[in-house]
Amino acid sequence: MDRIPEIIQGGMGVGVSSWRLANAVARTGQLGVVSGVALDVMLARRLQQGDPGGHVRRALAAFPVPAVAREIQDRYLVVDGVPEGRAYRPVPRMGLLPRKPGQQLIVVANFVEVFLAKEGHDGPVGVNYLEKIQLATPAAVYGAMLAGVDYVLMGAGLPTEIPALLDSLAGHRPARLSVAVHGAQPGEDHHVAIDPPALLGAVGGPLRRPKLLAIVSSATLATYLARDETTRPDGFVLETSIAGGHSARPRGKLVLDDEGEPVYGPRDAIDVARVAALGLPFWLAGGQSGPERVAEARAAGAAGVQVGSVFALCRESGVEDGLRQRLLAGAAAGDLVVHNDVRASPTGFPFKVAALTGTAAEDEVYAARPRMCDLSYLRTPYRRPDGGVGYRCPAEPVDEYVRKGGEVADTVGSRCLCNGLVATIGLGQRRDGGYTEPPLVTLGQDVSFLNRLPAGYSAADVVGFLLDGK
Repeated sequence: MDRIPEIIQGGMGVGVSSWRLANAVARTGQLGVVSGVALDVMLARRLQQGDPGGHVRRALAAFPVPAVAREIQDRYLVVDGVPEGRAYRPVPRMGLLPRKPGQQLIVVANFVEVFLAKEGHDGPVGVNYLEKIQLATPAAVYGAMLAGVDYVLMGAGLPTEIPALLDSLAGHRPARLSVAVHGAQPGEDHHVAIDPPALLGAVGGPLRRPKLLAIVSSATLATYLARDETTRPDGFVLETSIAGGHSARPRGKLVLDDEGEPVYGPRDAIDVARVAALGLPFWLAGGQSGPERVAEARAAGAAGVQVGSVFALCRESGVEDGLRQRLLAGAAAGDLVVHNDVRASPTGFPFKVAALTGTAAEDEVYAARPRMCDLSYLRTPYRRPDGGVGYRCPAEPVDEYVRKGGEVADTVGSRCLCNGLVATIGLGQRRDGGYTEPPLVTLGQDVSFLNRLPAGYSAADVVGFLLDGK
């Protein structure tokens, strides 16, 4: 834990950065990272698939409150797996006033993923969260900390309240996190809370506080967070616009190129020297998959690099194997296209989408999908006229979204990322009439590294290549 890693494996998508991948990276001594998004639905569906290999049940057996773990296992485990075509049992949706079973499931799911990532070695393991998904954060972080997570990484927003949250949860103390509510009036306080003793009872002594790395896209944001000890993280990941998943909007007026992608200019370049002057460790991310880029980052004062796509395509990746092989084949043939889509994500941020046939990236495939919002991780809390809080998502049925005060224009081109990303790892929901949710694949826009790696390469191969050029 005391040694700062040179390589951070990116926390990608939903389950792409699985425990298997993070475990493999951490065994090399570098920072393996699990994605902390939608782990509750992943846990429930793995159990409903019969838990092949028994890995989930092994982790559940190690949870510090056996009765809670046993209740979740009994609720979701289907020993022989749900029959083909049968829908997965749903999990509770998040809200400002979460029900105890839903919060417990989030805690346990994060514990399971981190426990398995840390199993069998002493390398460092982190968990990656989206600041945008505030409703799940307190319970998710607590579960990861119960499993001894070493780092918490957070992007898609400014994690100003996370240092205090980590401090409280390390002592099993009640904690709360502010929640952004669209249209909230001045003076209104919206937050989500967790009370560990009431949720789980006594679970032992104080927890080790993980280090916090804030994922930011500018020196200005890094400076803002570092200015005060209450908001100061333990380091930064500086991410450029070509990295996979969400990216920051270009500064200034939005301009699109001939392909409909946002145009980034000099104002979007990160002032690395300014970040280095803050005195906190930092890593460069986005198009860093090469030993020469690691050397350049170190020369600029960085501790190293964070890389995602090269790990997303390795054999320990959580991407469903058939999809992964198609991505590799497309990249090898030179015809794999990854668009930075300004409309796909319900968050309003540009989102990288791999243009694969038969996936939700195709308009005709997505148009055939029943429009619904049943996982709801990216839905936005909004203030209703009566002062209460409702939830809406541009990917839900258009009439419902408009009824809740949303604009029709926001729904045009919006994709259901939640269901699409879950389907990418082979856990897509089955619907009535034999319909199964199509995958939606995200990847970085630079895949030139594939020309320098062997076929069927592993996570350890990636680390060796980045550090030694081998």
